[in-house]
Amino acid sequence: MAGCTVKAGSAEPSAKSTTPRLRADATRNRERIVTAARDVLSESGAEAPLDEIAKRAGVGNATLYRNFPDRTALIHEVARSIMDRVLAQAEQGLTDGSEPFDALRRFVHVAAAERIGALCSLLTARPDPDLDEELWAVRERLEAVVDQLMQRAREAGQLRTDVGPGDVFVAIAQLTRPLPGTACVDLGSFVHRHLHLFLDGLRAPGVSELPGRAATLEDLRGRIAAVRS
Repeated sequence: MAGCTVKAGSAEPSAKSTTPRLRADATRNRERIVTAARDVLSESGAEAPLDEIAKRAGVGNATLYRNFPDRTALIHEVARSIMDRVLAQAEQGLTDGSEPFDALRRFVHVAAAERIGALCSLLTARPDPDLDEELWAVRERLEAVVDQLMQRAREAGQLRTDVGPGDVFVAIAQLTRPLPGTACVDLGSFVHRHLHLFLDGLRAPGVSELPGRAATLEDLRGRIAAVRS
């Protein structure tokens, strides 16, 4: 009986210590896959090789498919992770007590660093109505928070009055989307510099009158709907 007791006692700690480690490894693998997918998909588009994503994440193909059964599931997980982080930064800008324009500036740079500009092409290439509904709710919240950030900056006299949230999202998308057919992979090193130039152009008072009208969020939604149809 004593021998049985010793064996049971020695096996139990091993099982308890192994399970959390396996869970932690699985979580890290999933995070590495999503991070690598964000980079590869934003560089090469929605049809980028999944083998390259697994390679860059440092995992095997089996691990990738165990976490994400198909390409659409992976794309939407990437989209969710990007939107969640960008939304968190935007919401922080409303509550951290910083100057209104500084909060808007930080949001723009974080959104660019998260490569949010690649989302539109990824999601329109691989639409999924069920997952889209979930992403749409996050997107609507993000749009509302950015609108608040800009309104605060206007009321403080720091943001010109003839620009809208759509202008900001269009600029981020244009400045962070890879140029088609280009081999200039180092263009990303200029993104934050050019965003800074763009943000300086948003400051009040404006030095010139802008042509046309401010881009609205409704304009962007209509454009996406047209592309999908």
